[in-house]
Amino acid sequence: MVFYVSSRVTLLFDGWDVQGPVGMALSVLVVMLLTVFYELFKVWRVRMETKSELARQYTPPPPDGGDGSTAAGSSQSELSLTPREPAGNVRTSRALHVTQTFLHVLQVTLGYMLMLCVMSYNTWIFLAVLAGSGLGYFISFPLLNR
Repeated sequence: MVFYVSSRVTLLFDGWDVQGPVGMALSVLVVMLLTVFYELFKVWRVRMETKSELARQYTPPPPDGGDGSTAAGSSQSELSLTPREPAGNVRTSRALHVTQTFLHVLQVTLGYMLMLCVMSYNTWIFLAVLAGSGLGYFISFPLLNR
């Protein structure tokens, strides 16, 4: 197989059969948008993982009377070694994990669809994926640093 330059291509499904320059321009735009969304989902997942890490690192103060003694008789150092998650964060943590899983599946699906688009070996579609990836990274990178 070799890359070819043409305004005729079938992408992903039999129903997405491009037959002219207008259809190719629309297909290039759709593929670029899909690639931008792929990059945005990737950054969104990274941000959610960062928030999840910060939530896991949070440990509430030990339940003591202020004098260092605890109800269970454990020392202060023993309590600091046991990981604790606040009761309210368990539900939030599960919801965050479900959301991350959904975003991962969506990202993988989009990634494979884009790979199949590139495997059509149409130069315009290939360039659309490259341009969309660059544009998506350019748009989403500032969001990553917040």
